[in-house]
Amino acid sequence: MEIVNGIILGIVQGLTEFLPISSSGHLIIMRDFLGIQSDNGLSFDAVLQLATTLAVLVYFWKDLWRIFMSFINLLLRKPIESKDKVMLTAIILGTIPAVFFGLLLEEKMETVFRNPKLVAGTLIFGALIMYFAEKWSKKDHQLTAKKGLHIGFYQALALIPGMSRSGMTISGGLHVGLNREEATRFSFILAFPILLGSGLKKLLDLSSSGILDSVGSSLFAGSITAFFVGIFAIHFLIKYLKTHTLNAFVVYRIVLALLLILFL
Repeated sequence: MEIVNGIILGIVQGLTEFLPISSSGHLIIMRDFLGIQSDNGLSFDAVLQLATTLAVLVYFWKDLWRIFMSFINLLLRKPIESKDKVMLTAIILGTIPAVFFGLLLEEKMETVFRNPKLVAGTLIFGALIMYFAEKWSKKDHQLTAKKGLHIGFYQALALIPGMSRSGMTISGGLHVGLNREEATRFSFILAFPILLGSGLKKLLDLSSSGILDSVGSSLFAGSITAFFVGIFAIHFLIKYLKTHTLNAFVVYRIVLALLLILFL
């Protein structure tokens, strides 16, 4: 793969990992548009996700460090604040569904799911979930462990390209009563363990198979690009959703899906 293609994919990953429009779906569409044929597309994309994971780590390092220290103190049976315990438990429970279904569907994710026609359908389905999450959102802003698990099932939906991890988890947060800013922040923090684990696993797969040598330069360029674009996308979405709904992204997803259906 050429370096310029790696950079393009890095831009797409950095923007769409955090905007609720589906990074995996857009990467599949962009690969099809650029004519990039690769048997290791999912692994390449997962490593790009690792770069955006670093963006989450940098942007939310205080929150993540606090959660990490809460986990250590819990193991050492030291007292931790109630709020920190709730957040830690919500993240652990919220991560379980995506891990379970990710392992269960891994083979299909490599083959059946990487289809632009499927992406068109899931873009619309995900848009409907986001629309009704806004329409039917409750007004109970207290995060609980049970709500974390609930949001985790929404995150599992994002295993299907076109659904969008941030779109689904923010929608899940709105559905259980978080406001948009709280739902967005929890969405990004909840994504960190999954993105980190998936990216490291695929990086090891690429390295052990020897494929890393052939895509190394383009993967490095794409990863650097994805990191910096990801920082921008996180900051933009948090500020945007303070005063706006998800509806602009709902419209974008439906328009893109219709274009895919017309021109596929």
